[in-house]
Amino acid sequence: MDTINRRSFLETGLGVTAGGLLLPALAMPTEASGDLGAYGHFVAQSTPPVPNPAANRLRDIAIPAAQAPANFVLTETNILGPYHRQNAPFRGKITPPLEPGNVLLIRGRVWAQDTRRTLPNVVLDIWQANAQGRYDNDDPQAPPAANLFVHRARLMTDEAGYYEYETIHPGPYQIGPRAWRPSHIHYWVRHTNYRPLITQLYFRGDLHQREDQFIRPSLIIDLREVRVGQGAYKVGAFDIVLSPR
Repeated sequence: MDTINRRSFLETGLGVTAGGLLLPALAMPTEASGDLGAYGHFVAQSTPPVPNPAANRLRDIAIPAAQAPANFVLTETNILGPYHRQNAPFRGKITPPLEPGNVLLIRGRVWAQDTRRTLPNVVLDIWQANAQGRYDNDDPQAPPAANLFVHRARLMTDEAGYYEYETIHPGPYQIGPRAWRPSHIHYWVRHTNYRPLITQLYFRGDLHQREDQFIRPSLIIDLREVRVGQGAYKVGAFDIVLSPR
């Protein structure tokens, strides 16, 4: 599509003007799809449903039931590191679309140590390296644009203290002649009535953990593979317990 035709298409088809987007004059309201109605009655009265081969996969994807920590031990702190950036956008996907790497789904709940209940409206800063162990701001000679946040985001827990995000497995990286940082994801957890927590999560089985001076065993999580068609991703759980101020 050449420049003239593209401009014409945008102006007439999408209603683009110098002031921004306008709804085309002929646009019609989006139709509602209806409700269950008579079909809902039919489903309720019907014979047992045909077995659904995706049922097991749906159970893997569903939000797990809340299970309180056994002893409400506070989540251990861990180093902030040099790569945190303020004001990352709120979103549920940490990495850009089509980012190379093994897909992860990380989920958990934030708990209050004093009440032993889940905490809604907790803000979590999440940031990590890519699959090659690189951060978006680890090169002083090529800093990212101020409004470009790669491999980082903010989340907020829901009314049940639950959070969830999609990402890719971060890579390890070397920090000295014989020193490596194992794969990890950074957390900065904040709530009005609780002490801020800076920590990291790690993945069981990473050989670089043997030589890392910062790792804490309580922060290591297991990953479980979930098959979907011809592909797969891994799921991990990381619950957090906060201390009151």
